Amino acid sequence: MTKQCTNAVLKQAAATNKTVSELLLGSGLMAASETLADRRLFALNDEQWNAFQAALDTSPKEKPALKALLSAPSVFD
Repeated sequence: MTKQCTNAVLKQAAATNKTVSELLLGSGLMAASETLADRRLFALNDEQWNAFQAALDTSPKEKPALKALLSAPSVFD
C-alpha cells in the first residue's frame, strides 16, 4: 500500500469518530478473533460427536509413573 493510499484510508477513518489507534486496535482484534475462531469452535457429524462423547465418558486410565512424579517433592518445595 502506498503512503498516499494509507493516508487516504486513515483520513476516511477519522469519520468514525475514533482515533487511529482505536480503529487499528478494533480492526486487529476482529481479525484475530476470526483467525482464532477455528481453535475455539469445531463441528462434528453425528458419528464423530458420539465418539467424542464416549471418549469424555470413559474413566481415566491409571498412570502410576505420572502419579509418582506428581507426588514427589518439586524443586520449589
